[in-house]
Amino acid sequence: MGDIITLKDNRDFRRLYQRGRSYASPLLVTYVLKNRSGDVRIGITTGKKIGKAVMRNRSRRIIREAFRALSDSVRTGYDLVFVARTKTPFVKSYDVMKAMKKQLKDAGVLT
Repeated sequence: MGDIITLKDNRDFRRLYQRGRSYASPLLVTYVLKNRSGDVRIGITTGKKIGKAVMRNRSRRIIREAFRALSDSVRTGYDLVFVARTKTPFVKSYDVMKAMKKQLKDAGVLT
């Protein structure tokens, strides 16, 4: 399996928003796009609608932990952006993992 790299540049996020496929649930929105490298690159965004900094950080931690549980079964060569929803900071990482697993399976990214 390739490395997991974090997306940091705004242009990478914009490219996924414009060209990637999106999969939505009440807890999470996932954008998926194939990349040319052999790595999995992920980005996590939380808007101000989520709440103050504590809630946004909790949302990012929950999403990161949910992805960590699924990372071994994710195919390489994809860019993924996860967008937190307003319900995300109030649920456990297991619930987010179930939603993420369904979305990644629909996208054909899980092995």
